[in-house]
Amino acid sequence: MTPEQIERHLDRLLLSVTKPGRYVGGEYNSVRKDWEAVSFRAALAFPDIYDLGMSNLGLMILYDIFNKQPDMLAERTYSPWLDMEALMRQHGIPLYSLESKRPIREFDLFGISLPYEQLYTNALNLIDLAGMPVLAAERDERYPLVIAGGHACYNPEPMADFIDAFVIG
Repeated sequence: MTPEQIERHLDRLLLSVTKPGRYVGGEYNSVRKDWEAVSFRAALAFPDIYDLGMSNLGLMILYDIFNKQPDMLAERTYSPWLDMEALMRQHGIPLYSLESKRPIREFDLFGISLPYEQLYTNALNLIDLAGMPVLAAERDERYPLVIAGGHACYNPEPMADFIDAFVIG
């Protein structure tokens, strides 16, 4: 699905979800770079709803570091609430980034922040919503590299089958 197709679906569907602002992006200080002008593209995810994840300092710091590099871009995504997730699945809308509305599968890296263990299942749901195999062994070069970091990764074993690499420390 192209960003334009996702935008068209959103134009219709956002009228029927609670808090549609969670899914549109365009916030003050968000960064929108030219997709074609960079050689590396990262999608950074917080596996909870926008309201909880948008203020995560770790995600904000990584977003800033990536976007300060002239040959890189970082865009954000969050877990949709139940009403939006149901509509996304019903209409075949993949997990997408807020900035460009590109499907997560088009990125080179899918970075997931895991600050606490209760978000493990949400992280798996994000991978599934992105249209990617949940098991790391079933993903190949057609998919972005899935990396996770944060306090819940100090012991990576519970998520080892699903994440390609961990940032620890």
